[in-house]
Order: sequence, then C-alpha cells, then structure tokens
Amino acid sequence: MLIVKKFGGTSVANKERIFNVAKRCIEDYKKGHQVVVVLSAMGKQTDVLLDMAKDINPKASKRELDMLLTTGEQTSVALMAMAMDALGVPAVSLNAFQVAMHTTSVYGNSRLKRIDTERIHAELENRKIVVITGFQGINKFDDYTTLGRGGSDTTAVALAAALHADACEIYTDVDGVYTADPRVVKNARKLSAITYDEMLDLATLGAGVLHNRSVEMAKKYGVQLVVRSSLNNSEGTVVKEEVKMEKMLVSGVAVDKNVARIAVIGLQDQPGVAFKLFNHLANHNINVDVILQSVGRDGTKDITFSVTADDCDEAVEIVKRHGEGSLKCQSIDVEKNVAKVSIVGAGMMTNPGVAAKMFEALYDENINIKLIATSEIRVTVIVDLKDVERAANAVHEKFQLGE
Repeated sequence: MLIVKKFGGTSVANKERIFNVAKRCIEDYKKGHQVVVVLSAMGKQTDVLLDMAKDINPKASKRELDMLLTTGEQTSVALMAMAMDALGVPAVSLNAFQVAMHTTSVYGNSRLKRIDTERIHAELENRKIVVITGFQGINKFDDYTTLGRGGSDTTAVALAAALHADACEIYTDVDGVYTADPRVVKNARKLSAITYDEMLDLATLGAGVLHNRSVEMAKKYGVQLVVRSSLNNSEGTVVKEEVKMEKMLVSGVAVDKNVARIAVIGLQDQPGVAFKLFNHLANHNINVDVILQSVGRDGTKDITFSVTADDCDEAVEIVKRHGEGSLKCQSIDVEKNVAKVSIVGAGMMTNPGVAAKMFEALYDENINIKLIATSEIRVTVIVDLKDVERAANAVHEKFQLGE
C-alpha cells in the first residue's frame, strides 16, 4: 500500500511530538507500506513568521511573505527526516521545488496545477519515507507560493491523487469530525463518517478540521479521507461520497466568527446594479457569502451581504470608491460584531421544515437573526457575536446531534 499521512502544526510542535509522529509513520513503513508524509509548520511558527514580517514591514509584498512563510514547513520536514533517521529508518525531506509542485501565480492563495511525481517514486523505490512540505508550491516565475491557511490538507490530497495512493490520512489535534466544535458545544459527538458535500460545507462555513479546497479536491478525484488524532489511536472519521450508516437529518453545526455585515443603502432600483456592486468586489478577490436584497421602493433598493472580517475594511473602501460613481448609493452601514451559525446535512434535501426547526431553536433563546442563506444541504444565519455560542448550543440540542 501507498499511504499519504498529513500532520498539522500542533502534531509537530516540539521534539516529543516530532518523535511521536515519526514512530507512527515508521509503524506503517515496517508493515511493508510505502509512506509519504506531509507536514505543516511547527506549532504557531507561521504566526511567529507573520509577526516578524509585520514588525519589519507592515506592507510587505505577498511574494516576500510567501518566501518567508515557506521556511516554516521546510524546518519541520527536515527535522522529521532527522528524527526518522535517528530511529534507524531512512527518510528524505523534499520541498515544493524538489518535488516539484506547480501552482498558479497568486501569492498567498495559489492553487495547485500539477505535481511531478518522479522524484517521490524514486525515493519510495529506495525504501525511504518521503517527507514533503505542505502549504507551498512554485509558480511559472520559479517563485515560492503558498496555498492559503490550512493548505497542507490540500497538498496531502493532491499528492494522494497524483500518486494514486491507497489511503489519505489527515491527522489533527482532534480525533475526527464532530457534530459541532467541542470547544463551543459541550455535548458534540464524533461522526464515524460524513459525505464530501457535507464536509465541504462544514469546512467552508468555519469548521476548522479540514481545508475546504482539500475536500473539494478529494471529491473531484475520489480520494477517500480519514480524519484522525495524532495524539491517540482512535478510529477517526471517514470522508467519502456516500454515507449510509448515519441517516441523520443534520450532520453538524458550524460557527464562524470571522464575519462582517455590510449594507449598501439607497442603490438605484434598476437592472445591473447588483452585478456592478459584486463585480467591483470580485475584481479585488473579495468573497461574498450571505446576500439579501430588499424590495424596491421610491426607485431605490438596499443590498446587504457578508464578507470575512479580514476583508471588511477593503470591501467598504471599494464600495465607497464606487458609491458616488457607478453605484450611486446613499450610505453604507457596517456591522463587525456578528457571526455565522450554520447547519449542514444531506438529509435536508428530502425533509421539509428543517429551517423552521432551526429558527424555532433561536426564537426559544430570544436570538435575533440578521441574515439568512440556504442551499440544498445547509442553512446559515448571521447573529450577534455575543449570541453565537448560545445559538450553536441551542441548534445542536434542537436537532439532538449529541445523542
């Protein structure tokens, strides 16, 4: 078997944990399997590097930031290969150049295009464990690029697809995918399995277990994932196409506190206004999530939408810039102390009344809803930040997800 194993930053945060991971990988190696290991930077190293950059130049270019941040993963893979060697097993560390991992040219948030596998196969044939940097690639200019926070998951899935691996195991500091964040909802329960679509929505909506692009890629290439803890030997959660054993209406509740609400007031009530507004934002790579448009009155209408809190100031600046020109809006209202609560479940498609049940749970707790968005398998609401944990617990309990 060829197994791809990915370990996050907390799993390799110090010497003890590095040796713990090395021993786990060696167990599979000694069973005769070929082992490819993908690592994130150690502990909070990425944040440390970002702080250093901010201290030197708060307006550093994204190219130079990528050049800096990729050193985090290079440190962890080199130390891991040394640890395996110390334990008597041959290993080799490789970075994005040595593999090579080709990406688009967007610094800070690039996408993998293809992976050259010759070097990896050659090292595996020599019976070495191959330890590869996650989160990074190289673009057509031969510059380092990074795949966005959580991008090591995507590296692992892409490698599993390119190498036609028999298994892809994602190790984190939690022992699987839960019905909600256990730090927020006390009686959250671990799922034995979840579909790609459910996991994709949970990941996109704030469940930090997997990078959403990694789930997208796993679904596209049929890579079955297992999310497990690096700190114990529990079974974990399988992410795959179909799940029959858990016929639940709702699989999970996700919370996202990195949210801001922007209302553009007094836009002209005519065709093309929404296109202009969201096109200006798209041209600056700003993602918009929940959107609400009011009914037109007196020749004007309002459009309210949510963005990540990180993008809020830039989004407001863009709207202001065009507000007197092509958009002709009267005012802009911004609210930053908000958060998203979402329910996700494939069972929603065939069961009416799921949204009403969620709204009832929030009503019972006297929690006001500011915005609502729905799809076939999810319902998202935006509420006050101070209410978000109470909201998540109420909804989780309403759907009896902890039982």
